[in-house]
Amino acid sequence: LYFAQKDVFQLKDIEKIAPKEKGITSMSVKEILQSLVDDGMVDTDRIGTSNYFWAFPSKALHARKRKLEELESQFAESSQKKEALQKSIEKAKIGREDTAERAALMEELAALRQKKEQLKAEIDKYRECDPDIIEEMRQTNKVAKEAANRWTDNIFSIKSWAKRKFGFEERRIDKSFGIPEDFDYID
Repeated sequence: LYFAQKDVFQLKDIEKIAPKEKGITSMSVKEILQSLVDDGMVDTDRIGTSNYFWAFPSKALHARKRKLEELESQFAESSQKKEALQKSIEKAKIGREDTAERAALMEELAALRQKKEQLKAEIDKYRECDPDIIEEMRQTNKVAKEAANRWTDNIFSIKSWAKRKFGFEERRIDKSFGIPEDFDYID
């Protein structure tokens, strides 16, 4: 419509012309126009209180030329990258020709990698005897013991407070809260 008319329109003009000439329902004209503006195919500008819309064939031609130039530059850049990669592949192949010596070295490398995996598995088997891990476990146990004793102290404090405040017997408090008779600090 814009290319055929080569004119500037307001929204109300487009809503009248589009259904007649292009068969677009008048309810969807605004949505279609907005999508064309969003895609950059139609230009818009606000002048005073009115919005004007336009699109000229020369703009579409210039947009296609810019896109073509951009794609050509990307193609040239990709071609250069491809050539550089081909050269690096050729350079990497030097010294990697299939020879008996290289095949023997590759076999030796595979055998050494397999041995490394076996040794790693064996080390993992004896991991629990590692001095660093044992020391880490001791530290973890020490922290856990201190935390348990701190909570035990808190429980004794609450029991003491409950005895003073409410006059409960210690056995009754233990029974009510499920505290075992042999409850004490961890040594």
